[in-house]
Amino acid sequence: MLALMMDRPLTLPSILEYAAAYHPHREIVTRTVEGPIHRYGYAEALARSKRMANALIALGVKPGDRVATLAWSTHRHFELYYAVSGIGAVLHTINPRLHPDQIAWVAGHAEDSVLFFDISFGELVGEGLKGRLPTVKTFVALTDRAHLPAEAPEGTLVYEELVEAHSAAFDWPELDERQASALCYTSGTTGNPKGVLYGHRSTVLHAMAAVAPDAFDLSARDAVLPCAQMYHANAWCTPYAAPLVGAKLILPGRALDGPSLCELALAEQPTFLLGVPTIWVGLLDHLDQTGQRLTSVRHVAVGGSAPTASLVRRIEEGLGASVRQIWGMTETSPMGVINTPLAAHAGEAPEAAAARKLKQGRGMWGVEMRIVGEDGAVLPRDGKSSGALQVRGPWVSSAYFKHDGAAAFTDDGWFDTGDIATLDAEGYLRLTDRAKDVIKSGGEWISTLDLEDAVSSHPAVAIAAAIGVPHPKWDERPLLLVVLRPGYSASPDELKAHVASRVAKWWVPDEVRIVEALPIGPTGKVLKRELRQQVAQAAE
Repeated sequence: MLALMMDRPLTLPSILEYAAAYHPHREIVTRTVEGPIHRYGYAEALARSKRMANALIALGVKPGDRVATLAWSTHRHFELYYAVSGIGAVLHTINPRLHPDQIAWVAGHAEDSVLFFDISFGELVGEGLKGRLPTVKTFVALTDRAHLPAEAPEGTLVYEELVEAHSAAFDWPELDERQASALCYTSGTTGNPKGVLYGHRSTVLHAMAAVAPDAFDLSARDAVLPCAQMYHANAWCTPYAAPLVGAKLILPGRALDGPSLCELALAEQPTFLLGVPTIWVGLLDHLDQTGQRLTSVRHVAVGGSAPTASLVRRIEEGLGASVRQIWGMTETSPMGVINTPLAAHAGEAPEAAAARKLKQGRGMWGVEMRIVGEDGAVLPRDGKSSGALQVRGPWVSSAYFKHDGAAAFTDDGWFDTGDIATLDAEGYLRLTDRAKDVIKSGGEWISTLDLEDAVSSHPAVAIAAAIGVPHPKWDERPLLLVVLRPGYSASPDELKAHVASRVAKWWVPDEVRIVEALPIGPTGKVLKRELRQQVAQAAE
């Protein structure tokens, strides 16, 4: 017997329609690329999105067409999130920090027909990508006529003129909720990037799960400052999650350095922050240097790479906020797990709480997990058995765009993440390494994450990376590369002794090397493959 319930499609425009109807004046605040702060409410954002929807149709964009963006986190980019997907087209957010060769490759692979770009990318689009985007027929600069870059391709249209030229009278078409809505490519650390094709239904479900109390814990009383750019896995769902509950949305534009974020946060008083660890190091260093205090924040979500115990402590002490570590991937939309305490953890000892917070988090409804051994057997949830992490769920990718990388998807319907991990009896996931990064020494595994956490507990350490280097007897041995905090000093021997007091003797790296900087990728992660290449070349 079928239920007698209305069958309304779960589509993205419904989120912005709700926000405009019930939270019309709740602000979206943007530090624009041009410089000034821009403010408006959800009602005006909806009207402008509808104007852009009419403009896109007038430009010939059809359902299924891919519309690309090279853009920071701004109100105009937010409008495109709804205008493009709302007419049945696919929003392709390109990471502008990729090498131009990779940008050209992903645009060609996606067969983008229109490219919207921020003015800071005028030279990149007009010169660096000139003649390399054969499928792109229309270029649109995300600005007004006065700020159109001189380097923009001939015939480039102006976003504000398109908005003004079209009416806000627009009825969203009835879309199949399983229709594609957005396309994001992985960062391509090995081989070419791979496309992850999101859908309306999957994204709405993901947003509903993200705002739950044991996830982001968002409501209309919150102010959300996403420090993950809107080209990075949909800014971790915040452009959908914030309007879903009517929260204030604070968009930082291009500036994610410590001073810029501090200035914006002090002015707008966010209650929820999210971003990769390197963001918080910069913000906290600036607060330390200036003596300023940011007291409005309740929660800070940290993901992209694992935070160290030292960073978690600095955030909680410096901001007075709770840290919620998350794990996810482009392929999981990106939320997979989030680290929130259980009722049983009330009153736990500080040491136990600190250890728990270093786990990536507990499974949330919608994402199933399993750990698989080398023989393919599912391993027990005992917190000790380490194996390949596999996931499945309604917002987990079932295949890559154009069916690249099929080996990552199992015959029985799971996605193999490439992470090595454990699951414990309470459902907490603990990553021990990426499969390609783990160090194998004398036939035994050494966790790079644990080594990085051990050295980062030293007060002089800003950021660290552990990699394996060839060894004639042990196959590989760990090398630690460390960047020191401004104004602090420590010797390699001192740091090596610090690590030795915290890990197994045979894990202690043969060498600790202090460096000026580490190579950081387009999503804020340390590029360990590049590090390994640099070290190998230096040894030749």
